[in-house]
Amino acid sequence: MTDSVNTANELVQTQIVRLVKPDHAFELSCGRTLAPIDVAYETCGQLNEAGDNAVLACHALTGDAHVSGFHGPNGEKPGWWNDMIGPDRWVDTNKYFVICTNLLGGCSGTTGPGSINPETGKPYGLDFPIVTIADMVRLQKMLLDFLGVRQLLAVIGGSVGGMQVLQWLVDYPDFVKAGIPIATTAHLNAQSIAFDAVGRNAIVADPNFNEGKYYDADEGPRRGLGIARMIGHITYLSEEGMRSKFGRQLRSAADYTYDFASEFSVETYLDHQGERFVERFDANTYLYVTKAADYFDLEKAYGSLEKAFEMIRSRVLIISYSSDWLFTPQQSKKMVNAMAATGKDVSYYNIESSYGHDAFLLETDTQGPIISCFLQATAHPLLDHTDCMCEARERPVLTRFEQAQRTRVDYELIESLIEPRATVLDVGCGDGELLAQLRRDKHISARGIEVQQDLILTCVCRGLSIMHHDIDEGLKAFADKSFDYVILSQTLQAVPNPKKVFTELLRVGRRVIVSFPNFAFWRSRFQLSLLGRAPVTKQLPFGWYNSPNIHFLSLKDFDHFCERLGVTIEKRIPLVKTSLSPVRFAPNLLAEQAIYVTSRP
Repeated sequence: MTDSVNTANELVQTQIVRLVKPDHAFELSCGRTLAPIDVAYETCGQLNEAGDNAVLACHALTGDAHVSGFHGPNGEKPGWWNDMIGPDRWVDTNKYFVICTNLLGGCSGTTGPGSINPETGKPYGLDFPIVTIADMVRLQKMLLDFLGVRQLLAVIGGSVGGMQVLQWLVDYPDFVKAGIPIATTAHLNAQSIAFDAVGRNAIVADPNFNEGKYYDADEGPRRGLGIARMIGHITYLSEEGMRSKFGRQLRSAADYTYDFASEFSVETYLDHQGERFVERFDANTYLYVTKAADYFDLEKAYGSLEKAFEMIRSRVLIISYSSDWLFTPQQSKKMVNAMAATGKDVSYYNIESSYGHDAFLLETDTQGPIISCFLQATAHPLLDHTDCMCEARERPVLTRFEQAQRTRVDYELIESLIEPRATVLDVGCGDGELLAQLRRDKHISARGIEVQQDLILTCVCRGLSIMHHDIDEGLKAFADKSFDYVILSQTLQAVPNPKKVFTELLRVGRRVIVSFPNFAFWRSRFQLSLLGRAPVTKQLPFGWYNSPNIHFLSLKDFDHFCERLGVTIEKRIPLVKTSLSPVRFAPNLLAEQAIYVTSRP
């Protein structure tokens, strides 16, 4: 069975293959077996001769194999990630061979509760066995074997698709080079399970549900399924997004009608979502897939997230969205911390968005560039991809603070202080230039922390492991003495709590290299004492009203700071302008900036 679709003049086929024959049972996590099993899938692009460009896209709760291009009777329906995947798009099918399957238990071609039970000759209904995310992934692996894919460059997906990505990383660590789980979690929290339960109850309570045996009836549980979709859809949005889109607007009347009809715009919107949904989705499948999501729990399966993630050998990029209250950024950070704690190559990117959970389907131009960079850096790890597709966009204009950071930091001198093959964490790493240079020249193991999204993007293009993180929140992801060197360059004076930050750096690093501008430099003193104005210099190019600096320290201040904390100063290098030669005479007066190498005895 095929369903032709067309993507930019390229014919794409939705195909159905019988992967499990009637006499070869597929063993499920629940203890039951299932046979036969058909799988619906689509492919876009071509598998190259080396076989190293395959990307598996995993769909979310109610998705299907139509990931890219258009489908439907008249070719009018775009794939669920059509803006992300396709020729010359962020996941470029001119480069990559993309596979997408309808998951096990689905209702779009893969065997599910609406399929014929060979024992009865009728649809399974509730006789279909319970399936899990792990079962779905094992079936996907069988499909890839059938297609001759020997290794995945990457597996990518959002929401329930992200759960599949995590399962892939744990179950098939040698088969996957990179994983990109988006807006997802390692296990549902109680609130998410509760929403799923209410949705399932709405379906089961529908009089037309008939214990799941509605396939031959004139009317199925449309009302119950529509309500389940309305409930679920609320969790996919955010309060901010709903307020800006709907507010308290009435749909078609100037005033209240004083009855129970849907009159607010948000009510009629949800009605519309429910009505559309029942035309394309099966109520029983909704029961089974939400239950599979409820059962997904890597922490329970392995004892802890750290033990689960010890299995991973892939590069990982975790993406979350600020307004996602279904699978929150905090849940993503928990996964990031567990991976970092086990020394995995994990990057993290939290994107500001008002779209809520649905952002992973809508924020294409925000998440697309970093995904594109991550794929390129994974496919060609020895190259610097700062000229990759995402950089064809207009480069961001640097703030004066960022310009000052770049002019003040003397990378050559800092590099000379670090031993070859060391482990290095750069806190506030900017565009990753220093780490990339150290990795190239001294073959270090590099990791960066940054807060600005455009700079994180450049770091990913360089193939760096980068975490979107505010240092003021600490470094819980890293154990004591995890790094040979930790670098804090031109940032100490801008953090709210320098003592807390510096103490945390000393905890995770054997040595901490700190650089900062010297506020006791003679030009600063001159402007303040004789001109009576807040100092403005090349190293401090700010007015009093727009300076990011909230602490004003000199070399002597930092010396005293280290003394009070019991910190050893191994090297103290006062500098003027960009000269590599230390200031020998009156450094507290003549040095514009300083670099310190410190450690905890």
